[in-house]
Amino acid sequence: MAVISHDPDLGRLTGRATPILQSSLADLQRIDLGHDQRVPTLAEALHAFPDARFNIDIKSDEALRPAVAAIEHEKALDRVLVTSFDDTRRKAAVAALPGVATSPSSRGVVLAALAARLPLTALRRRSLRGLHALQVPESFRGVPIVTPTLIRAAHESGVEVHVWTINSPADMRRLLELGVDGIITDRADLGLEVLDDFETAGG
Repeated sequence: MAVISHDPDLGRLTGRATPILQSSLADLQRIDLGHDQRVPTLAEALHAFPDARFNIDIKSDEALRPAVAAIEHEKALDRVLVTSFDDTRRKAAVAALPGVATSPSSRGVVLAALAARLPLTALRRRSLRGLHALQVPESFRGVPIVTPTLIRAAHESGVEVHVWTINSPADMRRLLELGVDGIITDRADLGLEVLDDFETAGG
């Protein structure tokens, strides 16, 4: 059964450092995360929010088949984007879910960012083939990733640009003005306010 967790264990939230992969679902769901909340399964979350879109990063090989099964069971193919830092795992998920939206692994992000800087249209298109979004940090080790050139190259290939992890309203506004399509944030409350203001202003 696939569960939703950003970290490999619940140490940051509860002090419990036992890896999730070594825990049974029953044990996990006995843990109080605060406000009487429990670790949800992916299927439960997809079922509870039928109108929401989910960005799913499959974080381990063991989670691959359960995640695919949950998406299929909830008939959620058209409202999920599947990715993984491991490209073999990402490709396996995409193969198991024909037509699912996807964004590249770390290797694919690097290739797309490099290709966007080159005056070779065919290379840029090849680096983005089969993708629906580029989910990238704004920079990596001081090197800008999200640039007007990258955004233009992605949009020319019909690919969206999503930037993570942006928690400052000023940075959110700046990136929206730059033309990004999505912002990944820990502060969805602030993000919604910024987006509402941006759209009201005609952005």
